[in-house]
Amino acid sequence: MGVFLVAVAAWLARIENWRTYTPLAGGGGVGGHGQEVHQEKPSGIIRWLTTVDHKDIGILYGTYGLIAFAVGGLMVMVMRAELADPGATLISNTFYNSLMTSHGITMLFLFGTPIIAAFANYFIPLLIGADDMAFPRINAIAFWLLPPGALLIWAGFFPIPEVIPAQTGWTMYTPLSAGIGQGNQANAGVDLMLLGLHLTGVSATMGAINFIATIFTERAKEVSWANLDIFSWTILTQSGLILFAFPLLGSALLMLLFDRNFATSFFVNDGGGAILWQHIFWFFGHPEVYVLVLPPMGIVSLVLPRFAGRRLFGFKFVVYSTLAIGVLSFGVWAHHMFATGIDPRLRASFMAVSLAIAIPSAVKTFNWITTMWNGNVRLTTPMLFCIGFISNFIIGGVTGVFLASIPVDLVLHDTYYVVGHFHYIVMGAISFAGFAGIYYWFPLFSGRMYQRTLGKAHFWLSMIGTNLTFFAMILLGYGGMPRRYATYLPQFTDLHLLATVGAFVLLVGQIIFVGNIVQSWLEGPEITDGDPWNLKEDNLYTSDWDWFSRKLETSIATDGGEEDETALTDGGSTPDAEE
Repeated sequence: MGVFLVAVAAWLARIENWRTYTPLAGGGGVGGHGQEVHQEKPSGIIRWLTTVDHKDIGILYGTYGLIAFAVGGLMVMVMRAELADPGATLISNTFYNSLMTSHGITMLFLFGTPIIAAFANYFIPLLIGADDMAFPRINAIAFWLLPPGALLIWAGFFPIPEVIPAQTGWTMYTPLSAGIGQGNQANAGVDLMLLGLHLTGVSATMGAINFIATIFTERAKEVSWANLDIFSWTILTQSGLILFAFPLLGSALLMLLFDRNFATSFFVNDGGGAILWQHIFWFFGHPEVYVLVLPPMGIVSLVLPRFAGRRLFGFKFVVYSTLAIGVLSFGVWAHHMFATGIDPRLRASFMAVSLAIAIPSAVKTFNWITTMWNGNVRLTTPMLFCIGFISNFIIGGVTGVFLASIPVDLVLHDTYYVVGHFHYIVMGAISFAGFAGIYYWFPLFSGRMYQRTLGKAHFWLSMIGTNLTFFAMILLGYGGMPRRYATYLPQFTDLHLLATVGAFVLLVGQIIFVGNIVQSWLEGPEITDGDPWNLKEDNLYTSDWDWFSRKLETSIATDGGEEDETALTDGGSTPDAEE
C-alpha cells in the first residue's frame, strides 16, 4: 500500500504543475487573485471526479451525506421493526448488534460531519466574499477520502468471505473491540471499520485546516471580524474543535488496531485498560457532539432572522456563546464515565462544567426566541424547521442537564433515556437545521423552487415522528429499559411499539423529502429573481444571494433573457405565495 501511494504521488507530480494553479470561480471567467482563466470545466462525470470548485465539492458532500443518511436510516428501520414486539425474530441478535454499531457510526461520521461540510464548502466563500477555498486541491482530497471510508465501515455487510460486520457499538469500548475472548470481535470486519473511521477523521481534519485558513486569509476587504456572519463563526469554532479532537481519535484508533493485530497492550487488562480507552475516546467524543451541533446552530441563527423580519437579537452574545461552548466542550468528557468508578472529586468537577456548558446554549435559545418576538414571522418551510429545531433542542438540552447530575446519571446511565436525549439533539435538532438550510438555499444551488406543500408535509411528519419516537424512548429510560438490547420484557411493549410507529412516520417524511428535492431539481419552476425570499424588504440581503443575483444576470445576458416560468416562493411576494 505504501509503494502504491508513492507511485500515485509521483504520477500526479508528473501530470500537474502544482504551483500554477488558479482556482476556477464558477467554472471559468475570473479566478483567484483577479487572474483571467480561459479554460472551462470538463463536462459529465469527469467534472465531478476532477473538480476543485468549492460549490461542486459542496454538492458532492451533500449528496454523499444524504446517501449516508438514507443508509443509516434504513438500518435503524430494520432495528425498530425488530423492536416492535419483544418476541419478534426478524433478524438475529448478532445482526441487530451489527446494525446498531453501523447505524451510529454512519449517522455521526458519514452523515453528520459531511452534511455540515456541504453547507460550509458551498456557502462560506460566498458569505465572506472569497473566490474559493484557501486550498482547493486539499478540499477535493478531503472529500475523496470519504467514499473509501464508507466502504470500509460497511465492508462487513458486503459478501466478502470471512468478513462480518463490527458489533462493538459505535463507542468501540475495549476489551470487546480489542478482540479479547471467544466472541467474533477478532474478525477483520472490525479492523476495516477502524481504518474507515481513521480515513473520515483525516478528511475532517484536512477540511478544518482549510476552513480556518479560508476564513482568516480569504475574506473580502469589507468583511471584518466585527461583521463576519454567524455561520462562519460557528464553522470557525467547529474547525478549531476538530483540530484538537479528531487527531486524538486517530491516535486511539491506531493504538486499538495495534492491540488487535500486533500484540500491544494499550487498552487490554495488562496495559492501560478499558478506562484509558474511555478517557481518550470521550475526550474526542464530547467535543464531537459540538462539532455536529454548532454549525446547525449557525444555520438557524442565519436563516431564522430572514423569516422573522429582523436581525438576530444579541449577535455578539451568540458569537461569544459559540466560543464559550468551544472552550468548555473539552472539559466535560468524563460525564460519560460517572458510572465507571472514577474518583468522586473528579466526577464532581466534571459535573460542574457539564452543568455550566448549558448556559451558553441557553443564551442562544433565548436569542432565537427573542428574534421572533414581535417580528414579522413568515412560516415558510425553512422557518418551520428552524422553529422545530428550537423546540427539539430545548427538550434535548433539558434532558441532558439531568444526565449532567451524578445521582441522576447513575440511575439513567445506559438506559433508553440517554438514547432519547441524544437523538433529540442529533435527529430533532441537527437534522432539522440541515433541512432548514437545504430549503432556504435550494433556489440558490438548484436555480429552481421546491414544492411548498410537500416541504411543509415533510416538516410536520418529521416533527411528529421525532417526538413520538424519542419521547417514548425517554419514558422507556425512566422505566429502566436498558439500551442496545434486541429484546425486552413485555411491560415495555407499548412504548417500543409507539417508538416504532414514530420511526415509520419519520420514514414517510423523508421519502417525501427525497421525492420533492429530486423532482424540483429536475422540473421545478425556474428562479428568475435574485431575491426569491424578499430579503431586501427587511434589509436582510446577504452576499450569497448577491452572488446568485449576479449569476442570474449573467445567465440572462447569455441566453437572451427569455423567461418560461415564474417560481412561486415559499412566503414571497407573489399573490398566491401564502396558502
